[in-house]
Amino acid sequence: MATIKWAIMGTGTIAKSFAQGLDSLADAELYAVGSRYLQHAEQFGERFPAQKYYCSYEALACDPDVDVVYIATPNSAHKDNILLCLNHGKSVLCEKPFTLNRHETAEVIRVAREKNLFLMEGMWTRFFPVYRQVREWLDAEAIGPVRMVSADFGFRREGPAEDRKVGLHRGGGALMDVGVYPISFASWVFRQAPSTITGVASLYETGVDDLSAMTLLYPDGQVAVLSCSINTPTQKEARIIGNKGTIVIPEFSKAISATLAVIGEAPVTVTFPLEGNGYNYQAAAVMACLRAGKTECELMPLDESLAIMAQMDELRRQWGVVFPGER
Repeated sequence: MATIKWAIMGTGTIAKSFAQGLDSLADAELYAVGSRYLQHAEQFGERFPAQKYYCSYEALACDPDVDVVYIATPNSAHKDNILLCLNHGKSVLCEKPFTLNRHETAEVIRVAREKNLFLMEGMWTRFFPVYRQVREWLDAEAIGPVRMVSADFGFRREGPAEDRKVGLHRGGGALMDVGVYPISFASWVFRQAPSTITGVASLYETGVDDLSAMTLLYPDGQVAVLSCSINTPTQKEARIIGNKGTIVIPEFSKAISATLAVIGEAPVTVTFPLEGNGYNYQAAAVMACLRAGKTECELMPLDESLAIMAQMDELRRQWGVVFPGER
């Protein structure tokens, strides 16, 4: 697979960012783009040229020359779009959140494993170079045993609320849109699921959470304190706290630096400027897996995506947020 041919399903903001990321990879080709409307696909192509543009997701999935599909459709469509691609023999990278709930995630994982096809949730933050250094610090217990994690992700909404972000029928809300980042970060640090989950939320008029906070307690007594919002700006900072010091990651969702502060020692800051726009790192990881014949990526394994979705289900249960058609 000298050059891997990508198809992008969806033509929104994230799809454009992913296409820009692919453009920085010499061994990746944006081969096809699919939209529900041909005009949208063609407009997408004015900036990001591809060989083919489809106004049918099924036609895109049927294209025999597509190696892997990146799904960037609304949250509510993820499960059906993933299954469409898998059932046509296509490997899949699906933008977070993987699906609407644990039941749907379990279904797509089952199908991918039955068909022996690659599948991964698009948690791009995990693939930034700075996180390799953070993991080395954690493995070496540079700050001692980790006791606490804190992380927040919130932004100020400009203009009218976008339906895909606040629509209950679209699987919107702060938790699904950006809360998945701090939850995934805590999962990455602790490498296990919490034993106790507690959350509070301020609900928007559509019934989704607009502002929410959560506390996760882990089996060995560690704690994660997390928050998210789709209409309130936050620092987007993550802290990993041990009994000997702290690791601080500014703008952790698009991190280029981290500071190690050990008690009694001078702080050490490392910086890893991004090559490309950042989406290229997870795309490169997917392609490495495909070339190696792998059906999962070690940095974002399917069972962990399933566990994270179960945590989000529990939080929504506590808040009374139920998406239409959920079991």
